[in-house]
Amino acid sequence: MSGTVHVSTPGTGIVLMEIDRPPVNVMSAEMLATMHEVLVAAQHDESVRAIVLTGCGRAFCSGADLKEGRREPAAGGSSAPPAAGGRRSMGGFGPVFAAISASRAPVVAAVNGLCIGGGLELALCCDLRIASTNARFTAAGVNVGLMASAYRLPRLIGVARAKAMLLTGLPHDARTAEQWGVVTAVHEPDELAAAALQLAERIAGRAPLSVEATKRVVDQAPHLSPEEIDVVIADELAVLVASRDHREALAAFAAKRPPDFTRS
Repeated sequence: MSGTVHVSTPGTGIVLMEIDRPPVNVMSAEMLATMHEVLVAAQHDESVRAIVLTGCGRAFCSGADLKEGRREPAAGGSSAPPAAGGRRSMGGFGPVFAAISASRAPVVAAVNGLCIGGGLELALCCDLRIASTNARFTAAGVNVGLMASAYRLPRLIGVARAKAMLLTGLPHDARTAEQWGVVTAVHEPDELAAAALQLAERIAGRAPLSVEATKRVVDQAPHLSPEEIDVVIADELAVLVASRDHREALAAFAAKRPPDFTRS
């Protein structure tokens, strides 16, 4: 089965992507291309305010299809692995990782089951991660002679804990992932989808320009000095203070009514 990525809009301003390739949601090149197309379209659609990414069945994502990534043997020769270096060594995930990282709309990963290798990196690219009690997180690079998550994982949970995952290739359960900061909440399996959509709805209901500015600043903050981040924050706040949405928030507060944000 080639698999697919189901795309739907379960709520106003929300895009839901569901990875579906039984039994463990290995990603084909076609599925990755679909996901990338959806992310690019969402980036240019200002009505999209949050994105939810999850898997179908018993897995979130188990990485790229390694069989698909191998070259066919040349005549009279032997098969060879794909060329290494940069995004080409990410099993086709590179453009998807970049699109999620750059996404204007925050992306919520609802990790419903196995989250392995490139699937773990996919989750780490997202802005927020929640998990089912069935979730299992495996930094599987060393298990297949490759490397993944060596950049994002240490920055998220610290070097010592990251090495415990990266150097052993062992699975870690959802509660450990929560304790270590890989995910921010753990839910029963039948409650995960609703929890993810509720989180997305909350984000989608906030002032869009403010959400987007906050995401940009948070993403930059670890790489900038206090003086540099002060300049970035001042520039962002200057735009927000002058926005219609800020004035609407003040008016709604005074009138004790819900605000009507328009991303303006």
